[in-house]
Amino acid sequence: MPKARETAVYTHGHHESVLRSHTWRTAANSAAYLLGSLKPHMKILDIGCGPGTITADLAALVPDGHVTGVDHAPGILEQARATAHGRGLTNVDFAVADVHALDHPDDTFCVVHAHQVLQHVGDPVQALREMLRVTRPGGYVAVRDSDYAAMTWHPAAAGMDDWLDLYRRVARAGGGEPDAGRRLKSWALAAGLTDITATSSTWTFSTPEERAWWSGLWADRTLASASARLATDGGHATAEQLRAVSAAWREWGRQEDGWFAVLHGEILCRKAA
Repeated sequence: MPKARETAVYTHGHHESVLRSHTWRTAANSAAYLLGSLKPHMKILDIGCGPGTITADLAALVPDGHVTGVDHAPGILEQARATAHGRGLTNVDFAVADVHALDHPDDTFCVVHAHQVLQHVGDPVQALREMLRVTRPGGYVAVRDSDYAAMTWHPAAAGMDDWLDLYRRVARAGGGEPDAGRRLKSWALAAGLTDITATSSTWTFSTPEERAWWSGLWADRTLASASARLATDGGHATAEQLRAVSAAWREWGRQEDGWFAVLHGEILCRKAA
């Protein structure tokens, strides 16, 4: 039987407003739940590596090991390679891959890591089966995904509510699951993982600088990223409605008491030895 292939549409794309967020991500702010399990010799597969900032951090943490960063989009890998090269890292390489059908033998990696990936794939359970397959006995499958319905902010604004409703509809129309964070443990159990530690953590944006950055990238993303085209082409919103959502983001960012929290679900799964 042929393996499942990618079926979901990547909602965000790689517009500059998206990469503004993705290049901010580090192992410290996005994979802290995993770091205590790393050893210098480990061989790591980083799935959905994007521009490679987390990948490079992981490579620096396993100086006697090796990290392979993979992504479904070939174009972003040149930026990932440049990120690693700019840091002088030699124990890292990059390749195109589909998490539903990984091109690696069984029991290859000490750690298989995916950050903000399962919310965008067509079959997250199959993806986890593949991640488990290529993990060595005694190794780890590590996954972290945000949960859009659990995001919360202050002050309340109708335009921000409209943004959340729109985003979730567009993501699901493309085959993804925007509320992935709460489902990770369930998906892992369905994929046959048993030794599962499920946790959560947040990103919080509150200072004037954080609010300006977070609101600005979402205001721009609403109008110019792949999600904007998916919203209008799919009949989920008009251009006028997108402009109103973008304006709501900028208005929220100007509020002195503005506060925004992004909840993430996390699973760290040990493969039986």
